[in-house]
Amino acid sequence: MRSHGRYPFSAIAHRPAWTWPNGARLAVYVAVNLEAFPFGEGLGIPLVNPQPEPDVQNFGFRDWGNRVGVWNLLDALDEHAIPVAALLNTAIYDLCPEVAAAFRARGDEVVGHGRTNAERQCDMDEPTERAMIAACRARIAAEEGRPPLGWMGPWVAETAVTPDLLAEAGFDYVMDWTHDCQPTRLATRSGRDLVAVPYSRPTNDIPALHAAKWPPEVWADALIDGVEESLRLSQRWPLTFNLSLHPFLVGHPFRLKHLRRVLVHIAAAGDRIWLCRPGDIAAVARRLA
Repeated sequence: MRSHGRYPFSAIAHRPAWTWPNGARLAVYVAVNLEAFPFGEGLGIPLVNPQPEPDVQNFGFRDWGNRVGVWNLLDALDEHAIPVAALLNTAIYDLCPEVAAAFRARGDEVVGHGRTNAERQCDMDEPTERAMIAACRARIAAEEGRPPLGWMGPWVAETAVTPDLLAEAGFDYVMDWTHDCQPTRLATRSGRDLVAVPYSRPTNDIPALHAAKWPPEVWADALIDGVEESLRLSQRWPLTFNLSLHPFLVGHPFRLKHLRRVLVHIAAAGDRIWLCRPGDIAAVARRLA
């Protein structure tokens, strides 16, 4: 059977026990996807039935996320002092720099997320992908004063060499891989491994609210249940739990109302959880080796 060769099989029940830095067994982090799209071309999630380009309705809904939705979301995050990772398309710096500045002012971690979500790495040849990754890292370094440690591909899409290119470009971790609830190591051709930080899960807002069409109250209940059951399971083995948010979805008041319930629950967990950022998780994985 064909294998990716990036990591061996490992049953979570058979791994050594350890704890997160504050003694908790469950690490929780929030990721906010900051995405920008060109007008009338390229990929983009169709929030309503797509039309021939220029599809002004779907473009407008996505643009609303940066003009309005993200500010509604920041209000909810600030209320409970929730730190986040900003998964950032570098086009944000050109199209709506105020958005990037707001997360910079909070001291949030910036994670590379491509140039725009109108394109995917899996459609690129190796030289094109290498140049895109390098350009994104350099732009973030110039804007934020330091290069990003982490990467999450637009559309969570990779080529067969993406981990190799990320390691060679100087990235420390990647959030594309969905195979575990603990950070793991990905082997690369250079010999410098890459930490895979758990990210994608069925309760993320895109698969739950957009694809599965869950009502917001059902989604919020599922997230709260997920935190509570993860806390229970983490007494047996340490776990991560993440919340992935897109302002053009969750920034709408009828969804934000229920997201606030989740944020209240996370904040109330106190020292039962380690509230962190993905870069913190990757750093722990390095120390565990």
